[in-house]
Amino acid sequence: MSARLKVGIVGATGYTGVELLRLLASHPQVEVAAVTSRGEAGVALADYFPSLRGVYPGLVFQHPDAADLAACDVVFFATPNGVAMKEAPALLAAGVRVVDLSADFRIRDLAAWQHWYGMEHASPEWVAQAVYGLSEMNRAAVANAQLVANPGCYPTCVSLPLLPLLQQGCLKTGVPLIADCKSGVSGAGRKAAVGTLFCEAGDNFKAYAVGGHRHLPEIRQTLDGLQAGAGAGLVFVPHLTPLIRGMHATMYVHLQEGVNPHSVLADFYQGHRFVDVLPEGSTPETRSVRGANICRISVQRAPGSDVWIILSVIDNLVKGAAGQAVQNMNIMFGLDEAAGLGQVPLLP
Repeated sequence: MSARLKVGIVGATGYTGVELLRLLASHPQVEVAAVTSRGEAGVALADYFPSLRGVYPGLVFQHPDAADLAACDVVFFATPNGVAMKEAPALLAAGVRVVDLSADFRIRDLAAWQHWYGMEHASPEWVAQAVYGLSEMNRAAVANAQLVANPGCYPTCVSLPLLPLLQQGCLKTGVPLIADCKSGVSGAGRKAAVGTLFCEAGDNFKAYAVGGHRHLPEIRQTLDGLQAGAGAGLVFVPHLTPLIRGMHATMYVHLQEGVNPHSVLADFYQGHRFVDVLPEGSTPETRSVRGANICRISVQRAPGSDVWIILSVIDNLVKGAAGQAVQNMNIMFGLDEAAGLGQVPLLP
């Protein structure tokens, strides 16, 4: 594709919105044509995000009703749950391709979605047509999709290490599959809330949503779609850590006899640009992926046990959100999958 893609971002004032802008700034085949915000309409992008001064000269937040989003080739929705399902259908009808970073189109079971998200779905017909954007699993479908439902951060961190094992039917069913997960505070979004205040989240560590997290049905949907019954034994417990960025999943799994999970993972992900299978016995760190669109995975067996421990780390804002969205956009338009995603992780 020779012409530059015209990109719109709806809800560009949040963490995923500014992360999209950071990544797209280095994309050689993209022009960010419109950024919208109801509350900040009329404010220059560089005034609202000083980190972007000089990057998008002249770009101003527009009210969604005033922005010409239908003139874009692709629109990202970096909005709270419940917005895209109301606003995206008009763009889709106009031929615009959409990548939704919210949960509006991820879960195919509408009753389950309505239970977990507490609202009636406004466009169920598009749920059936949306492609789940875990690109390492659905690359061919993403390439032909008009609407991509970008996966959640926890589902990405949990599903990528399990994907090759599930595709080959390696997991034992009928036994618990434990996903013990930790996230940085940015995963809660850029909103005022007591639980994410510095004095509350700093120097602290806690589990939350133990009785049920919204990402649970999304993870189960992926597991069951790859290996029947695999999701039934899932125990998913998220934790909040005093990090800004970063997500770590520790999974305790029972595998069929004779399976070497490291070999299965290494073979499957050979040639994948954004999944790194580490040597056996390694322990990946969240800072090794900070700011980059990478998932690092390692495997080791629990001493004296038939339980395998699979470790997975991502940056929740990049591979867990905006980076994966750009990766999906690249696949949708036949671009280099790594375009705009060449950032090396930040250290320290």
